[in-house]
Amino acid sequence: MKFLAKGDKNSWHAITWKLFKLKPNYTNMNLINEYNEKYRFFHNITGCAMLVHRKYKPGLLESAYEAALKYVLEQQGYKVERQVYLPIFWDDIQLDQTYRMDLVINDNIIVELKAIAHIDTPQRRQLWNYMNLTHIQYGMIINFGAESLYSEWYERDDKSGEIEKIKLL
Repeated sequence: MKFLAKGDKNSWHAITWKLFKLKPNYTNMNLINEYNEKYRFFHNITGCAMLVHRKYKPGLLESAYEAALKYVLEQQGYKVERQVYLPIFWDDIQLDQTYRMDLVINDNIIVELKAIAHIDTPQRRQLWNYMNLTHIQYGMIINFGAESLYSEWYERDDKSGEIEKIKLL
């Protein structure tokens, strides 16, 4: 998995490096604004998750947070599908196994919810595998299990299949 795309002129790493080397000016601020605006939806979805976390606090089952977040997102105008089945194939043969993605938002964002103490590599790999199997461009992990809400944001490059962690500047 790729997290910092050094060769991509629009990656977080490239933009940060440009800003480090250059003095602040109007062009640099435009780069930051364009980058942040591209990923604004991650911020908005995380804001909805924060509402749910403030209301229910840690300690509930994942399914309770899932139902509440679906409701809040729909109130904000998002199209949200819950527990979306993901069949597994061997070449052209569908196997007798399916996975379920917690939430799929606007047909292009997978949201994997957790209610655990902390997020680690196995939870990330679950999301990355869903993104690769479906070719869905964006993914989020949101953890309601800690005292503070925690989220990570990812983007999948359709050409290379590499997944990059997204950070707002």
